[in-house]
Amino acid sequence: MTSVYEHIAAARQTLIDSGLAREAATVDAEVLARHALGWDRARLVADGREPAPPAFPARYAPLVDRRSRREPVAFITGHREFWGLDFEVTTDVLIPRPESELIIEAVCARRRDDWPRRVLDVGTGSGCLAIALARELPDARILATDISAAALAVAARNAARHGVADRVSFVRGDLLEPVSGVVDLVVSNPPYIAANVRLSPDITYFEPPVALYSGVEGLDAVARVIATAGAVLDRDGMLAMEFGLGQDDRVEELARRAGWRDVSFDYDLQGIARVALLKK
Repeated sequence: MTSVYEHIAAARQTLIDSGLAREAATVDAEVLARHALGWDRARLVADGREPAPPAFPARYAPLVDRRSRREPVAFITGHREFWGLDFEVTTDVLIPRPESELIIEAVCARRRDDWPRRVLDVGTGSGCLAIALARELPDARILATDISAAALAVAARNAARHGVADRVSFVRGDLLEPVSGVVDLVVSNPPYIAANVRLSPDITYFEPPVALYSGVEGLDAVARVIATAGAVLDRDGMLAMEFGLGQDDRVEELARRAGWRDVSFDYDLQGIARVALLKK
């Protein structure tokens, strides 16, 4: 009988033949197998050489077929890890990515006993930033906005899943438009892809365009957040915002023009500026 590992090897080759890189195909074939089996990795290592359960091939093949047509693994499984937490994801939200964890790192590196307690997450999507911050900041209350009602429904389910629904509130609206009052911290991962940029099919055909594209330069939403966040921040407050590769000079220019006096950046492991930190 065919072992689980032999099924995975065949699926890996199918994914390679469909155009996926070998490394990605290897990872995806295994993740989809574990999803179909309901096994963790330890179980796969222990039992992967045994004959596959009878129902496994019929469950596994459609998942591999979907991935071969470039549907992201996160949408196939309905889950994605972010900041060590499991998030539900659907095609109504952007798939959380490791780059966005830099925002959480930036806030945690600057937190004090009494700061931040009032947080605004602009364009929350799956709720990953708001919920990760709620877990890291047990005394904070967080308001999260999104223009998509469907995205907010996903975010609300994630907040309940992680036990922070009592401290994270969701409101529908375009960026900061529905917000009034004063907060200590604004975080945002706004859309920042330029209109003429070609993305991979995995992104182009499956993730919501409203969460990706933002004008000719990709800076329309970024500029709006920079221009409006100061009005809701306390005088000691901070805006922590993700932006695209190579946009740091334009982000600094927009920030200086909008009157932000303290402009700095945090960098990823390759030394690339990815998060702007702005203070009034």
